Amino acid sequence: MLSALSHPLLSDCRRLFLRNYEVMVNIGVHDFEKKGEQRVLINVELYIPLALSTPKEDQLDEVVDYDFMRETIARRMAQGHIHLQETLCDDVVRAMLAHPRVRAVRVSTMKPDVYPDCEGVGVEVFQIKEGTL
Repeated sequence: MLSALSHPLLSDCRRLFLRNYEVMVNIGVHDFEKKGEQRVLINVELYIPLALSTPKEDQLDEVVDYDFMRETIARRMAQGHIHLQETLCDDVVRAMLAHPRVRAVRVSTMKPDVYPDCEGVGVEVFQIKEGTL
């Protein structure tokens, strides 16, 4: 798979990532899924222009803080039951793109405990902020 950084609109970006962030969430369309939480692994990649993410004073406010990714996901989890991973993914993408420094985002979610014969089932979304030149 080619890196998104090879995309012309992202060639001047830095990639920040949160890998395999494990959350317990009430997700699913089946009755048995609505009775409790399931383990979901969330991956986030943020693409931020180097001009907006290269520290000059080695200070946290010069970059996008990793806490932003975790806190954004936590706020979504607090909203209650989610039927589809697609909805979860889309909601997280939208919230990440709302950050003024983020140009693009990739989010994936995976339910690792659905089937015993595979690592997991999931969905992934990649989106570049509209109006990016």
